[in-house]
Amino acid sequence: MFQTAPIEAASQSELTSQMAARLHTALTTHLQQAYAPDQRKNLRLFSATETADLLGVTGQFLRKCHSEGLLPEPEVIKNGRRFYSGKEILQARHFLEASSRKPGKYLPGRREGDKLQVIQLMNFKGGSAKSTSAIHLCHYLALSGYRVLAIDLDPQGSLTGFCGIQTELEFEGASIYDALRYDDAVPMSEAVVETYFPGLHLAPARLVLSEFETETAVNAGRGVAFFEKLSLAIQSVESDYDVVVIDSPPALGFLTLTGLYAATSVIVPMTPSMLDLASTQQFVEMTSAYLGVIEDTGVKLDHDFFSFLITRDDPSDIPSQQIVSLMRALFQDRVVGATGLRSTAIGDASMLKMSIYEVARSEMTRSTYDRAKNSMDAVGAEIAGMLQQAWGR
Repeated sequence: MFQTAPIEAASQSELTSQMAARLHTALTTHLQQAYAPDQRKNLRLFSATETADLLGVTGQFLRKCHSEGLLPEPEVIKNGRRFYSGKEILQARHFLEASSRKPGKYLPGRREGDKLQVIQLMNFKGGSAKSTSAIHLCHYLALSGYRVLAIDLDPQGSLTGFCGIQTELEFEGASIYDALRYDDAVPMSEAVVETYFPGLHLAPARLVLSEFETETAVNAGRGVAFFEKLSLAIQSVESDYDVVVIDSPPALGFLTLTGLYAATSVIVPMTPSMLDLASTQQFVEMTSAYLGVIEDTGVKLDHDFFSFLITRDDPSDIPSQQIVSLMRALFQDRVVGATGLRSTAIGDASMLKMSIYEVARSEMTRSTYDRAKNSMDAVGAEIAGMLQQAWGR
């Protein structure tokens, strides 16, 4: 039961302390109920129709593969219908890729000579759906057969929560801060954990990550190149991944800048409103100034793409569509063609720290679900195409 009695405190610090305690109790109770009995998230099963769609094959082809023994039977078969786990879908990709005449058809990730793709999502305007966009991109790419590393650079840990690690509850092990700190940093491999989502690993964030800002300010006077910290950490594990997705804090501080230096590509999520447009203008202007400072040290930054992503798009809202049209007129192909729609399905999933890919279609109004998922699929497919283009394909 949550406390409902009025809070009485002798001082402001005591008042805020009691508020924090009540919130912690409420969050802990909610999370324990959401992830009971072991407080761990699990990925749902996918129907044969969904699995065929994910693999890019027909249901008939999938059935044929099973009948000919090319694919092992899934563990769960109900009433003669096959249901696949995320791990089984990933295994199917490996089986099919091995016999495919077209390299990369089922495993579209890096090939020999391809550089690791590092995508940073950044904007200092809160409410831009940055973390929501990041987790949907991670899940889309992982389900498509890419080996994905998510790096949470936001001390609030939103992406970490989406990946099944609750910063509100204590968790053991190293975080991204431990790989970035100036004293006694651990190898990046020790800061990376597997998630419940096959194909997706995570370098989680804790609140202590905010200390990186203070430590960098102190060490900057000693000539330490802070902006190389994340890049060097990623280099030590790059052979294990095709794509890295970085979720930055909503601020243009040292954490965002070290991510910007490590990134091969940048995506700026923004909602289509005049307020957000003005904020994004200021953000890009400040980014330009900071990039100039880094480049003045002799470092050459060259991003494969620097693009805007329209989020929470409502096609029926005329003023917002005017902003969308303005952005496309100003930046043309630097605005991702697909948009993340404003959707109750995505909002409801986010409330449970889930992406639309983790929700079964039967759990929502089908038209609402389809509209939301098609939107996220379109965004993911376009960004995946940009990755393939960066690899020269």
